[in-house]
Amino acid sequence: MNEGAGMDEGVGARREHGGPDALGVPCWDFSTNTHPCGPCPLACPEIAQAARQHYPDPAYTALRQALAQWHGVSAERILIAASGSEWIMRFAAWACRRGWRRAWWPTPGYGDYAHAARVWGLQRCDNASVVEVGWLCDPGSPTGEPLDAAQAHALLSAAAQLTLDLAYEPLRLEGSGVPDDIRRRCWQLITPNKALGLTGVRAAYVIAPEHASLQDIAALNALAPSWPIGADGVAMLRAWVRPAVQQWLCSSLPTLRQWKVELMMCLQALGWVVAPGQASFLCASPPAPISAQALRAAGVKLRDATSLGMPGWWRLSVQPPSAVAALARQLRRQAPRPVQEER
Repeated sequence: MNEGAGMDEGVGARREHGGPDALGVPCWDFSTNTHPCGPCPLACPEIAQAARQHYPDPAYTALRQALAQWHGVSAERILIAASGSEWIMRFAAWACRRGWRRAWWPTPGYGDYAHAARVWGLQRCDNASVVEVGWLCDPGSPTGEPLDAAQAHALLSAAAQLTLDLAYEPLRLEGSGVPDDIRRRCWQLITPNKALGLTGVRAAYVIAPEHASLQDIAALNALAPSWPIGADGVAMLRAWVRPAVQQWLCSSLPTLRQWKVELMMCLQALGWVVAPGQASFLCASPPAPISAQALRAAGVKLRDATSLGMPGWWRLSVQPPSAVAALARQLRRQAPRPVQEER
């Protein structure tokens, strides 16, 4: 799904994602942005001990109270979501039911924003003064760059309802994050599974804007399925707000910074152009076309950024030195050989 031309594609167009595929789990996976030091060893026991023999509380009362206490907000402002993608689709459905049609989302950007807009009949609009609904992301994917604060303020000044996707905020390696005045006015979408290295556990939550009406919160809750997350998702979100888990995450960031430097140096030595970014992933453009199929057959998977709105670029997540060495070996095998002059 190429967001550059994606609005012409059908609703049923195939969405591209990183991670496991028909060939299974890649040996060296640069295609997904899960924490490369995970899974978090402090969260795993709690998930393993989750009481799967019972339904969760359908209102998630204790979980919402724990999340609200950690964020310093009222429990009424916490909404539970099956995943970030589920919330993105739910938010678009809510906008459609409100009669809104003019939407904005970042380009390049995560393809599910454009997909949700297509499904629910929202039209992309670049005139911030008339936008009614939209999505922001910080740090953005695929670039890892911070959101444009001026753009965000322009959208909020027009009273647009915005989801602020913070999927990669816990894995930010530099920069200061979203200003509080923007954050408080958005529906903040938090998906801890990437930061914990537990992307197989699907669970997320949203903090409603500071001045959100109870009617809007109720309408968005009503669009959710019953029990959007199971016992393992509840356990992961409860673990997320434990101080020891947050300390594990914080202590891992220096390692990720070093690994990112090593990845950048590897790619630049092979002639790749590396774009700037603040997250634990980056975008890079090779000096000549590469074969993703050949790399995948050798156990290395990258994320083609074409479907994210950056044709000719690849998104690579930070990985351990052994994975970077494997990537370098395979890229050297694909490098064009110099033509020798005839004698």
